[in-house]
Amino acid sequence: MAPSSFPIEQPTPMAADLLIVDDTPANLRLLSEMLQTQGYGVRKAINGTMALKAVRSLPPDLILLDINLPDLDGYQVCEQLKQEPAFKPIPVIFLSALSEVEDKIKAFSSGGADYITKPFVVEEVLARVEHHLELAQLHQELTAKNRDLETALVQLKKTQAQMIQQEKMAGLSQLVAGLAHEINNPVGFIAGNLSPALDYTHILLDVISRYQAELPQPSPELQAFLDDVELDFVRTDLPHLMQSMHKGTERLKSLLLALRIFAHLDESEVKQVDVHKSLDNTLRLLDHRLTPAPAITILKEYADLPHLTCYGRKLNQVFLHLLNNAIDALRQRRDPAVELKIAIKTSAIEDYCWIEISDNGVGIAPEVRSQLFDPFYTTKPIGQGQGLGLATSYQIVVEDHHGVLDFTSEPGVGTTFKMGIPMNLLRDS
Repeated sequence: MAPSSFPIEQPTPMAADLLIVDDTPANLRLLSEMLQTQGYGVRKAINGTMALKAVRSLPPDLILLDINLPDLDGYQVCEQLKQEPAFKPIPVIFLSALSEVEDKIKAFSSGGADYITKPFVVEEVLARVEHHLELAQLHQELTAKNRDLETALVQLKKTQAQMIQQEKMAGLSQLVAGLAHEINNPVGFIAGNLSPALDYTHILLDVISRYQAELPQPSPELQAFLDDVELDFVRTDLPHLMQSMHKGTERLKSLLLALRIFAHLDESEVKQVDVHKSLDNTLRLLDHRLTPAPAITILKEYADLPHLTCYGRKLNQVFLHLLNNAIDALRQRRDPAVELKIAIKTSAIEDYCWIEISDNGVGIAPEVRSQLFDPFYTTKPIGQGQGLGLATSYQIVVEDHHGVLDFTSEPGVGTTFKMGIPMNLLRDS
């Protein structure tokens, strides 16, 4: 039997809210007085239905639960509570006169944390209550620390992605600078000499024509030589060849200029950018991926936009990532009847510059969309993607520019990425 008086000197436990469930008034009164004396807040219920209502209205820190109740028995009450995620962590201590091993096993199987056999000893009840409250507190602290660790892990992955991407882009800038320096001089030399070389070619061809007019009957040896070298063909083809060399050199100069504009070498970090020029330069850099058969058609719908104050180099990275992804999606199509297209649309709405890049590629599967902006997540085969492009693009648009980056997609139909950059944010900051 439980003693009629309670220990006077007891360690003060942490303040906690307890729920006692028992259909015997004497037990309720005894347990309530005992626990209130120790500083606990106590609520009471005389059946399972009342207990469930009490828990759902205000979850307690611990439940003392009798097994033999008039409506739902203690096992059923415990099982229902453990099925609800919000109440599953609440420790349940069974108090019962049933002392068979099977009863205790059933109690633990239903989700109970402990089992005390009646008649109980006050010191045992208090010790177990305090013990399970401490365990619950430690569990809450551990759960909170796990959440903190998960947040820290996400932040770490994000930081790693940013560092890797920064290193990649720093390497790209250095490569562009080196290429521009090493290639620009010889290209400039060739371009500068091609024009006079073409003039000299015309002069030499004119001289040959004049000689032929003055000496219409060459010697047999000279005539044989002229037949071997096919002079008439050379005379016709040489100007075309020189012109092709001139166009190729101009193409090289254009690519070098596009690379310099793309990387914004020797320019400030924040600057005013012509969005359309940046898009066109990025497309020029990707021309080698757009032109192979089946060629990809570029459709442009450019609005009248003011220059955008932004991180120009970073914004070009976003354009490159989104256009590369669109090309990848298009190259995965296997239907030769479908014309491959990328549509680029710009607009200015409510102080935002909006850029939409759409493709009619394979689309994005619904099950991967929630992870698309996660660092290191990629749907591409191993070795073809590191999962940094979209994560970096999101960071550049949303965090660096306080903008918006989102997408819509339908498998087999295509994908549209839409980004919005505030036009006045950086200018006013």
